[in-house]
Parts: sequence; structure tokens; C-alpha cells
Amino acid sequence: MAVFAYKAKTRDGKLMKGKIDSISKKDALSKLRNMDLVVFEVGKLNTILNKDISFRSSLKSKDFIVFLRQFASLMNAGILLVDALDLLSVQSTSLVLKEALQELAEEIREGVALSEAMAKKPKLFPNLLIHMIHSAEVSGRLEEVLEQMADYYEKQHRTKQKITTAMTYPIVVGVLAFFITTFLLVFIVPIFGDMFASMGSELPMITQVVLMMSGLFQRYWWVVVLLVGVLVAIIIQLGKKDQVAYVFDVLQLKIPILGTFLQKTLLARMTQTLSSLISSSVPILQAIEVTSQVVGNRVVENVLLQAQKDVENGESLAKPMVDHWFFPPLIIQMIQVGETSGELDDMLEKVSEIYDQEVQEASDKLQVLIEPIMIIFLSVVVGVIVLSIVVPMFSMFETFS
Repeated sequence: MAVFAYKAKTRDGKLMKGKIDSISKKDALSKLRNMDLVVFEVGKLNTILNKDISFRSSLKSKDFIVFLRQFASLMNAGILLVDALDLLSVQSTSLVLKEALQELAEEIREGVALSEAMAKKPKLFPNLLIHMIHSAEVSGRLEEVLEQMADYYEKQHRTKQKITTAMTYPIVVGVLAFFITTFLLVFIVPIFGDMFASMGSELPMITQVVLMMSGLFQRYWWVVVLLVGVLVAIIIQLGKKDQVAYVFDVLQLKIPILGTFLQKTLLARMTQTLSSLISSSVPILQAIEVTSQVVGNRVVENVLLQAQKDVENGESLAKPMVDHWFFPPLIIQMIQVGETSGELDDMLEKVSEIYDQEVQEASDKLQVLIEPIMIIFLSVVVGVIVLSIVVPMFSMFETFS
């Protein structure tokens, strides 16, 4: 499959340009003609240089939030949409965003709506933002929605940083423990192993086990590396299957301490997203569907999709949550109150604020708990190896004395 750039015109006379995936130039022309386009030019692109770049890997969260803030400010100042995009593209420090904004400005000059133009770059502009922009275009309050989205992504960025900070310490300590253990087994333990072998005395069980592990590391270190690589590859491949990925998501939520932290994070994200969409007059069914795509956990996603069906049939949004282990009574009651009073968006916003605060507190507690646990873990790993050397040495000293 190759990537082809094209220039074409619609039957209404509107100029269009873009990219299309196809196996050949002839096939690309056929696809474009089936789209009822009058094609002027089609050319193959370098697939590496023109590969779509994802939002996460190429556009930093901070740059994205700054873009939304500045965009909202320009719209509040009464600057025309096209002029605002031109100004933002000029001052953007991100090459990816700069190019995207230039293309958006060109499309808007040709009469394309902002949300429609953004929808052509799904890896750069999140689906949630596109729906919110579309709603703002209908209601005429684009600047307000842009400010709201900047607040939303800023909160998500802070939460992500909290999770990263909480997980960095155990990962660093785990990697450190692995390298220290490997160093001791490969370079230190064999020295003492040769000494113990020359003495001919019987070794304690702990020493025999450590010496055996040392021998395995020395002779078959490449097997260990290969097994770890294969295991990681298998986990990644299994994670692409929906049923296995669902099990992984369940297991994450069942981990002591960490599972509770992830649960609160997901609840805060879900309620905040749903509240933002509903308050922007996005239809409830569409809001639930978009939220299920954004939440990032298949357990919650499945419940929301079931809730979408229930709401479509005239049932309560909270119905599938009532008997589900993931959802606490607070969120169920607040949703029910919101549906009864007609202020569901306000109730969801209040719940999101509660869980957002709990996430901040849980993150601090998690860091306090993880630190001593990891120190103990590292001490035990190193201590076992040191003990396996010290115990037979004491026995040797007793024999000599």
C-alpha cells in the first residue's frame, strides 16, 4: 500500500487536495473518481517522509494546550477564524502543528468547516475536540468551547503527570534491582563460588540456588534476554485482541492500591468528558459514544456502550452501572439526580471535581507507599545474594578456628 497526493475539484467547483492510500496510481484515480471528484493531479509520496504523525508522539500536550488557549484568546478578541489560524501557524514552535494549521486555514478559505477540516487529521486533533468544535459551530460559541477544551486537556495532562510520577520510582528501582542482581550474579558470585568449590565443604541451600542462578546467567544470558523479548512481544500482540485487552484492563483495576488509584483516574476522566460534551449541547447518545472512546479502559467502555443502548431505549444512564463493581454509589446517585433534575452536566462536573481531587490525594499517598515498598524489595534482592555468600563464609571461619 502506497500514499498518493492528489489535487481535485468537486462537482460544486470546490478545490480539494489531500492524501489517499492505494496500491497503485490507477487504483488511486479510480477511488477518487468514485468519490465524485474531478482529478487534476495524482502523485506517489515517500511513505516514510509523509507518514501521518500521531498526536501523542509528535505534538506535546503542553503545545496542544497552549494552542487552544491562544486560539480562544484570538477568537475572543474578534479576529477572523482564518486570520487566527494564520497567526497561530506563524508563532507555533511545533512543525507538525504549524503545517496542520496552514492546511486548516487553506481549507476554511475554500469553505470547509473547522470541525470538518480537523476531522481529516484524526491523529493530530482528538475526536473529542472535533465534536466539541462542531457543537460550537452550531451554537456560535467557539471561543467558550476552546477555553473549556484547554481546561479539560490541562486537567488530563496534570493527571497523566501524576500517574507518570507515581510509576517512575518503582520502574527505576526495578530496573536498578535487575542490573545490580545481574552484576552480582555474573561478576561477584562466581569469585566466591570458585573459592567455596576449592574448600570442598557442603554449601547451604540458599548458596547452592544462587550459584546455580549465577551459572545460568553466565552461560545462557542470551536465552534470558531472548525470553524477556519474546514475553514482551507476546504481551503486546495479545493486548491487541479485544478479549485479552479487556482482561488486562480488569487486572490493572484489581491491583491493590494502584487499582484504586486507576479507578479514580478513570472516573474523573469519564465524568469530566461526558459533562463537557453534554454542556456543549452534544446529543446524549453521541456524547456517551465519544466518552467511551476517550476513557481508555475497556471495562468502562463496555458499560458506557451498554448505557448508550439503555438511554436509546428510554432507560437511565446509570442503569448498567448500578450492579457493576467498578462504579461507586456516589457517581450512580449523582447521575440519577442529574437526570431527574435535568442538570446532568452540572452533576457530572461536580463528580469530576470530587474525583479529580481524590486523584491528587491518592497520587501523593501512592508515592509515599511505593517508596518504602521498593526499598524493601531492593534490600531483599540484594540481601539474599549477600546472605548466600556470608553464611558459608561464617561456616568456613568456624571450621578454621
